[in-house]
Amino acid sequence: MSGDGEVTLQREGPVAHVTFDRPAARNAMTWAMYGQLDEICTDLAADRDLRAVVFRGAGGRSFVAGSDIAQFRDFTCGEDGLEYERSMDRHMARLLAIPVPTVAAIEGWAVGGGLSIAACCDLRVATRGTKLGIPIARTVGNCLSMASYRRLVDGIGAASSKRMLMLGEFLTAEEALASGFLVRVVKPDELDREIEAIVDRLLGNAPITLRVTKEAIRRIQTGEDGDGADLIAETYGSDDFRHGVAAFVNKEPPDWSGR
Repeated sequence: MSGDGEVTLQREGPVAHVTFDRPAARNAMTWAMYGQLDEICTDLAADRDLRAVVFRGAGGRSFVAGSDIAQFRDFTCGEDGLEYERSMDRHMARLLAIPVPTVAAIEGWAVGGGLSIAACCDLRVATRGTKLGIPIARTVGNCLSMASYRRLVDGIGAASSKRMLMLGEFLTAEEALASGFLVRVVKPDELDREIEAIVDRLLGNAPITLRVTKEAIRRIQTGEDGDGADLIAETYGSDDFRHGVAAFVNKEPPDWSGR
């Protein structure tokens, strides 16, 4: 690993594990790491054999502590900020384009861009003691893109978003669980086991149903929902639907093919 850190990909059968690996800087993201994340997400989005993706930070102390602030020293005008937020939107769009369920395993801190990455995942599990926030009002004094604001409001609600952004306060894992942003809060030594259990549950469910549901919710959140006729036709026209009906009637476990 270089001193600038890296984003790595490991495959275990149909499951991909993406790691933000810069523990000496709490996994703060460099421009190069964002580029690596883009490449990984683009490859995963095209992988027909993929069933789930797990994102986590290396070192056990942080998921991602945002973008490396030292990189902002080169900014000289508002256009630099516009380009940065546009680039962040592009990075997040590539993560959101992964068609299979994505799971964030959060330990320690999910700050700034790290919280934005977690917000792009479909399911989030955190360890006790985890803190989530975007304290930009009392640190750097920047702002977010409208897309990032919208995901925060969708994920934790308007009131909690204002608290984090205006007061610069962090939400505890328990508060994020109560808001629905997290699906589980576990002890640190239980995280791996809980992530494995969630992935196993996902692998046991109908992959087309999961993919279509994810796409339908994305369309609703971005205001492009329509009637979803293409998603309905694809699902009901699939081999998996016919096999699922037969398995249910025959009281047998379904054997999903994703086709």
